[in-house]
Amino acid sequence: MTPSERVVAVLAGLIGASGVILAAMGAHMAPGRSLDQAALIALVHAPAVLALLAAGRTGLVRPILALVAAGAIALGVILFSGDLAMRSLLSRPLFPMAAPTGGFVLIAAWVTAALGAMIAARDR
Repeated sequence: MTPSERVVAVLAGLIGASGVILAAMGAHMAPGRSLDQAALIALVHAPAVLALLAAGRTGLVRPILALVAAGAIALGVILFSGDLAMRSLLSRPLFPMAAPTGGFVLIAAWVTAALGAMIAARDR
């Protein structure tokens, strides 16, 4: 595993853990607020990051594009879920436009993953 892949894999673990924490906080501290959505985004994308790293290793997805997509997903989740959590818990944003920026980064990351799969499939 390259150092870059290791960093992204560690981020995936931390994002997954934060998803569980956010879900618990949403259930016990702030029901009906944005924490549930922040938890969902984190919990869905954490294993996807690890799957993309594995897909890059096996050649299912072009390795560099898999790494870029996985890193972008981690960044997008941090921005999107982080902003929702900050707004819910502290009544202030992470920074202006953090959630929409995170959402855009997530969309771009998934398109990158799809392109990486198309290029890898074409090369086989």
